[in-house]
Formats: sequence, structure tokens, C-alpha cells
Amino acid sequence: MKFTSSLILCAAALGLTTGLAAQDPAPAPAADAKPAAAAPAAPAPAYTETQALEVYGHMLAKKIGLVDMSFSKDEVAAITRGIVMAADGKPSPYPEDKVLPILESLMQQKQQAWLDKLRAENQTQADAFFAKLKQDKSVVETPSGLCYQVLKPGEGPYPKASDTVKVNYVGKLLDGTVFDSSIQRGQPVEFAVDKVIPGWSEGIQKINKGGKIRLYIPSKLAYGDAGAEGIPPGSALIFDVDLLDVTPAAAAAPAAAPAAPAPAK
Repeated sequence: MKFTSSLILCAAALGLTTGLAAQDPAPAPAADAKPAAAAPAAPAPAYTETQALEVYGHMLAKKIGLVDMSFSKDEVAAITRGIVMAADGKPSPYPEDKVLPILESLMQQKQQAWLDKLRAENQTQADAFFAKLKQDKSVVETPSGLCYQVLKPGEGPYPKASDTVKVNYVGKLLDGTVFDSSIQRGQPVEFAVDKVIPGWSEGIQKINKGGKIRLYIPSKLAYGDAGAEGIPPGSALIFDVDLLDVTPAAAAAPAAAPAAPAPAK
């Protein structure tokens, strides 16, 4: 392992340095030199190795989802017994091929319960957020449930569903977490208006070229119960969007010319 190798190299380097120091002693101090002050003692470590290992175990438990999946104390104890047996080099207590289907079923149940809980929490948060938001007179609500604010009016055309738009945007969760940003990537992006989530598609048509809009998109008009990368299930979203350009849909291609008649035989 790289970590172990680094420790060995560090130890070897330390030993070599110590050996050289022993072979090449420092010159004797002058007769009138004052004795050097004793070096301050190194501070004692704040935590023990045992405490560090407890943190390691805590990190592992979070990593494998013991908290999110709401395992009971008995279930955690069973997992711990398995870890101890593996650490002792003992074989699995039961045939893994026979147990695996049961384990998969259990984990699916745990995951579904966690997702249901997460959706409910996000919905409660969104309900409170939108209830407060609608008190702001600068916010417009559409029949679909989308809310928006025009932050800066534009001067160009409004996009239509069939158009393509060039935008800069920042997407956030309700707690302010940024899950996507063309600004952070340093490059605007182009979208077909009718090829994105419904709330975004509807909302971008409420601002004209050169303008800026803030979209408050409920979960049902975003990624719904499925969620997406960086977006938990049932999350409402906030987008700040600068509409840089609008490209109308290409004109319909002309009908193909009729085929020439087959030559006479």
C-alpha cells in the first residue's frame, strides 16, 4: 500500500538522518557561550489511537448507510458480528449464495423506507417554503405551480417551446446547496426549451433575451420522486437564469421533389 510504503520511507529517512548526525557531531561551543535552552517538549496528542479508530468506525458506518437505512440495534449488532468474524479471518457464518437474495430484499426495503422518509421531509420543507414565497408580491405563480421572479427584464424576443436558448444559470436546492452551475464551469450552455424539466421549460418562456429570471420549481415540475445526481428525491429547485440568446426553430424543410418517372421500357 502507498500509505505503508510512505511510512517505511519516512522511518528510513529518519534513521539515516539520525545516523549521520551521530557520525558528524556539532562543534564544541565556545568557552563563554551560554548553555542552549532546552527544547520545548512536544505537545501530547489530543486523541488516542483507540479514539481515532472509533472515528474510523463511525466513518465506515456512515459510508455504508447504517444511519440513513435506520438499522435497529439488533441489526447493527448482527453487522458488527460479521465484521468481527471477517477481521478474525473466519469464514462467513452462512453460505453467501443462499443468504444473498434475503440480504438484497432487506436492503431494498431499507432503501425504500429511507426514500419515502426523504421525500416526505423534502415535501414538508417545500410546502413551508412556497407558502412563505407566495407572500412576496414580486413572485408570480402560474397554474402549474411554478413560481418566478423577473430579476432583470430583457429587450429581445421571448423564447417559444420550439426554440433553443443560450443561458448561464445556477441551480440550487432550497437549503442553498448548488447542484449545477454553468457559471462555475465558465461556459454558457444551450438547451432546446422543450427538452428540459417542465418547470424550466415553462419558466424560461417568461423572460426575454437579455433578461434574468429566478425560477422556483416544485418537485412535480422538476425531477419528482426519482431525484437526480446531486438532487434528493422530492426536491424543489431554484434556478437563476440569464437568457443570453434565443435561436428560433429551423424553418420546416421543403417537401421533397417528386421522384422522376421511371424510364419507359
